[in-house]
Amino acid sequence: MTTTPSRENYDFVVIGAGPAGLAAAATSAEAGLSTLLLDENIGPGGQVFRAIASTPVTAREQLGTDYWVGADLVQALRAGNTEVVQRATVWSLDRNLEIGVSIGGGSSFVKARRVILATGALERPFPIPGWTLPGVMTAGAAQTMLKSSALVPDGRTVIAGQGPLLWLLAAQILRLGGRIDRILDTTERGNYFAALPHAFAFLTSPYFAKGLALMREVRAKVQVVSGVAELAAVGDGQLASVSYVAGGKRETIPADLLLLHQGVVPNVNLAMAAGVEHRWNELQLCWSPVLDASGNSSIEGIAIAGDGAGIGGATAAVVRGRIAARAAVEALAPVAAAKLPPLATLRAELAKAERGRAFLDTLFRPSPQFRIPSGDTIVCRCEEVTAKDILDAVAIGATGPNQLKAYRRTGMGPCQGRLCGLTVTELMAQARAKSPQEIGYYRLRAPVKPITLAELAAVPKSEDDVKAVVRG
Repeated sequence: MTTTPSRENYDFVVIGAGPAGLAAAATSAEAGLSTLLLDENIGPGGQVFRAIASTPVTAREQLGTDYWVGADLVQALRAGNTEVVQRATVWSLDRNLEIGVSIGGGSSFVKARRVILATGALERPFPIPGWTLPGVMTAGAAQTMLKSSALVPDGRTVIAGQGPLLWLLAAQILRLGGRIDRILDTTERGNYFAALPHAFAFLTSPYFAKGLALMREVRAKVQVVSGVAELAAVGDGQLASVSYVAGGKRETIPADLLLLHQGVVPNVNLAMAAGVEHRWNELQLCWSPVLDASGNSSIEGIAIAGDGAGIGGATAAVVRGRIAARAAVEALAPVAAAKLPPLATLRAELAKAERGRAFLDTLFRPSPQFRIPSGDTIVCRCEEVTAKDILDAVAIGATGPNQLKAYRRTGMGPCQGRLCGLTVTELMAQARAKSPQEIGYYRLRAPVKPITLAELAAVPKSEDDVKAVVRG
């Protein structure tokens, strides 16, 4: 691992050291091409394999066997000649494959012949009343603390939402001796029927046995309430209780911590800012990049792998990373590509890894009442904009997310729309009786991550650069 890139030009630059990024970087390095891996975290692994090289949780059964696959990926990466730079914030990528990156308080640019974006996924916004209260967190945030520091809840804890991560986190918390008072399952009953056509593929996939085992493990120790149709976090400046409706009955339970989760969506900000074409995915209810079978995007030289290309899970992300790297190596150095596994073999592995995914996507398709808020519920946390504020702006002429910026500054805070973008698109689409594709998304520009003026000023400058801005 290095602290800064050792050169200005590389054959490959991989952005993101999660499952897809680790696999892609190891593949390109194996082919003998100069490879740089940039990652924002303190160590490799991404969210799925968070703290894989440093976690204090050493009992393998506590985090599960799937987690420790990450150790093999890190070992394969370190066995090659990849330059790895951690704590590197990539804030710009353009069509010329020039990458702006900030490391240690200073920014610089590196140039690539091929770029693979492996920026992973974000948790879907869960805009319920009170979701911005202290004491309310995402399940992913709780899992980060668990993996990085072995921290688990010891107060009155409620987990609410749906999806595989919810059950995995619950199991991990319990294995480490943490406390969970209740799980509120928001999965719509109609989703079970909608998922039935995909049931055979799911039953014959690895997901089935793993998922069933997790649910049995958790249900044996925690009360699970199914069919939750309304949900709110309640408190005056701090979470005090959780209110919910299930089976037509409302109940309020005291709580010190509420963990929310209703699936993950691709992290599209860097790809969108680079100009990559995206389309609305009606099944996964999110924006996904338009890619070919090898992960190549609408911009020559930029490929996308892993969950950033569409949610598929960690195993599929690893294979997607290898496919994208293999295709890129073949484009740059066909002879070197010959020693890598054939694309046909990798695509067969991907089909196997994605088996059962359609069942999960359909079953855990989040309900509209938990995606599209109303009234005084906060939508944009950075600028404290409510659902009512957005609807009022639509009523006086705001036609889409970019026009809304002028009315309410949504998407203009530090998160750059990551926590509100999907909600804004769907809320405006519903209000205007249009599809999310017609409404569109924020127009994203560099810098896609907050950086200081000092970091920009630290970009190396040539004499011509100085002359271009100095007044005569």
